[in-house]
Amino acid sequence: MRGEKTLPGGLIRFVVLLAVLLALPYFLKGTIVSGDSMLPTLKSGDHLLIDKWSYRIGKPQRFDVAVFSYQYKPNTYYIKRIIGLPGETVRISAEGVIYVNGNALVEHYGNAAIEDGGLAANTVTLGEDEYFVLGDNRNSSVDSREPEVGNIRERDIVGKGWLCVLPLERFGVLDHAEETIRDESRAGSRRTGGAAAAS
Repeated sequence: MRGEKTLPGGLIRFVVLLAVLLALPYFLKGTIVSGDSMLPTLKSGDHLLIDKWSYRIGKPQRFDVAVFSYQYKPNTYYIKRIIGLPGETVRISAEGVIYVNGNALVEHYGNAAIEDGGLAANTVTLGEDEYFVLGDNRNSSVDSREPEVGNIRERDIVGKGWLCVLPLERFGVLDHAEETIRDESRAGSRRTGGAAAAS
């Protein structure tokens, strides 16, 4: 219509792109994995995108790969897999079986049977805002079994490991499977530590 002014298409695209770039840090955070405690899911040097948005609208879930701040060193973050949820009990038997609320947890993330239950050799009871985490490299991980990590408070969780972007041969979304807990009153115990999921 004569007399109306419209913004050029290039300017509109620029404004939209700028808005997206400014909003990205609110939803995503980039990090580089250091160490091998999450092998084979994550390797040292993997470039990872962390989903910060999911935990703003929902709660962390069992088997999420969670990134959380390390309480004893500023600007230091750990990445581990969530095993126990708020209000639950966790125990790791001498045979390496993980029990949640007295029932064996059937999972395929650990790359070996657990040799040392640490704090969880005795039953650990999680508070209403606490999570129990383990590295996938079960026998080479400092996690909730150790006093220096212990139970993770919800407010210390930064986000969920979402996408491995580099190196390109490892590009892919991380595995966050649904939980499976075997009721010991109906089934025999199962040793954890089968084949781990690839990222």
